[in-house]
Parts: sequence; structure tokens; C-alpha cells
Amino acid sequence: MLTVFDVLRIPLLLVLAMPVFASPETWIPSGLPPLAAEGPTLCPGPYLTPEQGAATLEEGRRYFQDRGTWVRYASHARDQIQAGAGLKPFPRRTPLNAIRRQKRLHDGYTVENVAFESVPGYFVCGNLYLPRVPTGGNLPVVLSLHGHGKPIASEDDYARQGRFTPWMQARCATLARLGAVVLSIEMVGYGESIDQVTQEVHKRPFTLTLQTWNAVRALDFLLSLDGVDRSRVAVSGESGGGTQTILLTALDARVTLSAPVVMVSSYFFGGCPCESGLPIHRNENHYASNVFIAGLASPRPLLLVSDGDDWTKFTAVSEYPFLRHVYGLFGARDQVENVHLPAEKHDYGPSKRAAFYDFVSRHFGLGVAGKSGDALVREEATIAIETHRQMRVFDGDHPRPTRALMSIVDVEKALRSLQQ
Repeated sequence: MLTVFDVLRIPLLLVLAMPVFASPETWIPSGLPPLAAEGPTLCPGPYLTPEQGAATLEEGRRYFQDRGTWVRYASHARDQIQAGAGLKPFPRRTPLNAIRRQKRLHDGYTVENVAFESVPGYFVCGNLYLPRVPTGGNLPVVLSLHGHGKPIASEDDYARQGRFTPWMQARCATLARLGAVVLSIEMVGYGESIDQVTQEVHKRPFTLTLQTWNAVRALDFLLSLDGVDRSRVAVSGESGGGTQTILLTALDARVTLSAPVVMVSSYFFGGCPCESGLPIHRNENHYASNVFIAGLASPRPLLLVSDGDDWTKFTAVSEYPFLRHVYGLFGARDQVENVHLPAEKHDYGPSKRAAFYDFVSRHFGLGVAGKSGDALVREEATIAIETHRQMRVFDGDHPRPTRALMSIVDVEKALRSLQQ
């Protein structure tokens, strides 16, 4: 069988000769770059080479040979990620003050413009998709997250950014047609949040803190709705949305199914400060690349979708086998899957959506038996693609409340006050 070492031409004996040390809680692989001389150690972008990343997984596979060892490591890693993200302790939950308006009826689904306050004065905007005719019983929920896109320089750019894109609308509407309650929310400094805190704030490290907390509060909103099933809670996003997916899954046990798309890598840690601008991956007694963070989902269902044109190009022969090993410690290897698309590029395109539709339908019992994800993608042609103006929560007729905090500095102060 082809291994990542064949692909990268690493002599396996050199990897096997690497020393293994540390306690289960503080396991750190050998051969890493040195810690920062001053301040926190950050891991931006390709922090490791592909060869180094592969070596950490081989070392981890040899080290984590029983469930107890992994569980102790996972508990410590979650604690360090939460602290590194600036969320320890978690902020006190305040009223969401949810806004729902302008329900539109479409073929098999409805759409509403929604907002909630993740902290007092900061409004997370999004869209709520529901089945047009509920099938009966409590419905599963899906949180849909988006990746990075082109900055807004003109009106036309909104159609290619975040929750307003045709592909995000297609994904959410299809999942609603399948029988799920679906919420799409936007990154900080994207979409409507530009009007509140500007788009320049997106590349501030605090954005990692706020986006992670926004995702937690998004689950609070979804699970506050009538008729939802708390045992079927999924999250999925691509690229930077994939980073948010693995962080939320690692820190929030309410997530029962996770599908990070074109993101999870042993050597690439996220190229934006909203992903790697805070010390979530490494300190003097903690190491967790995005593969290890993804592994914190175990034994909950996990789907990795990868392609051949970015840092996920080795997933099938490197990251996925390692995660199969971790899931095997729980007797749950069948709960982790990889759909690798070597001829494709970095996106959440049709075949990637088809993979997620198949996965979530199988695990959550959605849709029509025998209907494939590919068939569902073909049916996306009947989805009504709305304009960003239709999808906005706030406009001239529905202004943002006057209590809104209009600077990221004030938003951070508000969040920090909830940690006291």
C-alpha cells in the first residue's frame, strides 16, 4: 500500500529512530521548530514541512496505543486549546435576543434572516433554512460555516463571499430539503458584520476568539428552537470554516457529527490570524496540529474531504490513516471517513457537497433511501439563489439596534467582562 513516505520519499528508518518522550497529557513530538523566545508560540500557515508533519503522525501512532493514553492527551489538549483561544473560562452566556424575520417560501424549504447576540451588543448574522413540510418528529440541526473569500470592494463581491454565495445557499437549502434545520453564519468582518466592526478586523487574533464563541452561541440558538433533536447536531465548513469546524467540535460536546472540508493537515495550521493567530496549537507542554484537533472528535462521526491542489493532498495516505488509528482505539474506525478528490481544487464544490450529503444522510437518517449525494447535487438546479440584499437581517427598514457595539475593541471588552 502506498504510504505518505512513498509520496514524500522519507526514509522510514529515520522516522522510526525518532525518540518518543513525555507523559500522556503533555505528549509533544520530537523534531519541532523551537518555541518562541518571547511571547506565545504561534503556528501560522505551513508551520512544518510536509515531511515533518508526516513524522509527527507516525510518532503519534506509535505513542497512542491505547484508549486511556489518548483520552488523557485529549483532555489536556482541549484545555490548552480553550486557554490558547482566549476562552478560559468560557464567557458567561447572556440572552441571545434572537431576531427572525422575512421568511421566504421556496421549493421544499424556507429561508429566514436571523441574528443573535453572542455577547451583548455583537450581532451574529445568518440565515435559517427549514424544511417546507416537516417530516414529523424532532429534526437534526446543521451549522454551516464558510471559508475565506475576496474582500468586499464592490456590490458584486457580496455574491462571492460567505453565506451569500450560491454554493452556500445550495448546501443549506439541500440539507433543509433532506429534513434538517440549518443555520449559516458569517465570519467576523464578513457580510453584515462589516457594517458593525469593518472588514479589516478579520485578521486580528481576537477574531479567532470571537468566531469560536460565535459558533458555540450558534449552537445555543439552534438548540433553543422548537422541534430539534439534540442527539443529531452536525457542523461543516470549508477552509477557514473547516478550522472553525474542528475547533467547535473539539470544545463543544454537543456536536455529534463533524465534516471539515479541505482543511485538516499535519503541516499546515491555517494561514489567517483567525485560525493560527493565537497559541491554540503549541506551547511548552502542548502540541496539537489540526489533525490532532480533528481527532478530538473521536469517536463521534467525522468526515474529512480533501483535494489534490492544497495542503490536504496527502490526506488519504497520511492524516486519514492516523485518524483511523485514533478511532480504532475506541473500536470506532467505521465512524471516520475520507473522500479524497485528487483532481479537484480548494473549495466546497459539487462533489464535496455530495460527499457531505451522503455522510450526514447516512448517520442522521435523512432524505429518501437510495438517493445519492450526486443526485442531490443535480437537484440543486431548482434552488432559488437569493441576493445578499434579500438575505440581510439589517437594512433601511430594519436597522441594527442602537445597543450594537460599533468597534471590535468594545466587542472584546464586552466578551472579557463575561469571563470575570
